[in-house]
Amino acid sequence: MSERTEMLSPRDARLPSAIGGTNPARTAGLLRGMALTLGVPPAELDAILPSVDPDVLDDDRLRIPTEWVWRVWELIDDRAGPGSGALVARAAEFGELHVWDYLFASAPTLAESVRVAIALRAVVTDPDVEWSIHEDGRLLTVRRTPGREPAAALAPVEEFTLAILLRRMRAAVRQPLVPVRITFSHGASHRRKPLVDEFGTGCIDFGEPHAEMTFLDAGALPTNADPYLGPMLRDHAELVLASSRSAPDWRETLRGTIAAALRDGEPGLEATARRLALSPRTLQRRLQELGTSWRQEVESVRHANAIRLIRDSGLPVQSVAARLGYTDARTLRRAIRRWTGDSTVEFRRRLA
Repeated sequence: MSERTEMLSPRDARLPSAIGGTNPARTAGLLRGMALTLGVPPAELDAILPSVDPDVLDDDRLRIPTEWVWRVWELIDDRAGPGSGALVARAAEFGELHVWDYLFASAPTLAESVRVAIALRAVVTDPDVEWSIHEDGRLLTVRRTPGREPAAALAPVEEFTLAILLRRMRAAVRQPLVPVRITFSHGASHRRKPLVDEFGTGCIDFGEPHAEMTFLDAGALPTNADPYLGPMLRDHAELVLASSRSAPDWRETLRGTIAAALRDGEPGLEATARRLALSPRTLQRRLQELGTSWRQEVESVRHANAIRLIRDSGLPVQSVAARLGYTDARTLRRAIRRWTGDSTVEFRRRLA
């Protein structure tokens, strides 16, 4: 019996290399919402580093560091326990993952459609994680190979991946598909019971090389795909990926806003909060959650910009002081002495 295997690499769908090691903001938003529902305090989520601005989590084109996503998975699993991955899959109603959900009915048969969805998996996950599809006679297997996940995140991530794939495959063929075998690479066999309920089978093994599902006589099932809509969906998914970019770290956003406020002569917390569309109290809370303060952040911005302006601009000290929001050059001179122990002249000479 011949076996057909497709190992779909991150580059098969013409993905921008910059999105490796990231997850789409919408997936991150789904996880953050579930964590909040389970009672994880917002402060605990906002304290994860690299910091992520929750206001950007509805933008399909923004990408979040995968390390942040792993940490949220750990928090979800701590709260929900065994079956946490399946719990998140149930919460992700059809359409929640946008264009990717519809790719499962973008080709005439289920196998062809799953192949497309896997090739374009970067619209819902980190493209550096290897997914593949295998056909061997009447058997169809979808597989996720373990990546760099920390041990605490591996079980919920694998369970979510297989559960969401199964739910979308069932929706595509409008049948209650049941795998003939499921395997997980994690060894947490005590998680079996909620997984039997989720996948509809007790044929589940743990500690295997891959997380995978195998189906019998499923690959040729029709999806009733629209021959015109399918290519449009694939093109749209590729356009979303081609325009993807990293979401700014919230602290970077804050510091950029502070720099602009200082430059425009509005150095106060209230003015900066207004630019960020936050209340002053919310800004203070976020600063506290990051383990910093308004004074520390302003000082950091002034220090960094003083180095840049004195080194690169050739502006007199009075002009540099004005751009940093200081009332006069003497205040800047004192700040430079405080930061470096140098006078302004010595500081400029050292940077030259």
